[in-house]
Amino acid sequence: MKAIQIVGEIDEQHRLRAEVPKEFPTGSVRVIVLTPEEDEAGLAWGRGVSAEWTEELSDRSQDIYTLDDGQPVDAPR
Repeated sequence: MKAIQIVGEIDEQHRLRAEVPKEFPTGSVRVIVLTPEEDEAGLAWGRGVSAEWTEELSDRSQDIYTLDDGQPVDAPR
């Protein structure tokens, strides 16, 4: 058996999408899925939080600060 490494993506319908080199013949294959390690999962966590908080973050009544508030970090003191 020949093994190659490819990168795929799992969508919201839990379908795996990946492209293999054209020289591989059509037919059945065996797929091994490796899940991200803890440090790689940080991106997925951020996307999940963003998705959960989308409504709250888009609420204009939460925008209590503007670019005119405060001082630049490199401003003289």
